[in-house]
Amino acid sequence: MKEVGFAPHTELLPYVHVLDLAASGHIKPHVDAVRFCGDTIAGLCLASSAIMRLAHEKKPHLALDALLERRCLYIMSGVARYDFSHEVLGGERSMWRG
Repeated sequence: MKEVGFAPHTELLPYVHVLDLAASGHIKPHVDAVRFCGDTIAGLCLASSAIMRLAHEKKPHLALDALLERRCLYIMSGVARYDFSHEVLGGERSMWRG
């Protein structure tokens, strides 16, 4: 994952953040703090698929729903990392319409 998700010059933080969500669980919209997460965010969906919504912080009408399939790796950096909040939709909101 290190070779795929991070540029060679990236200083890696010594911490790992783990969330174990129920199948209907959700994560509220947020932009991760650089202090705790660095300039690149890499995540794995292990047990089940999920819908991640990205929404521009200053222009919320600019939004995207992304299907994160089971066992996928996603990486957020640059504009996606800093200018868009991200959330995991749960329950009835978590419907993939392709």
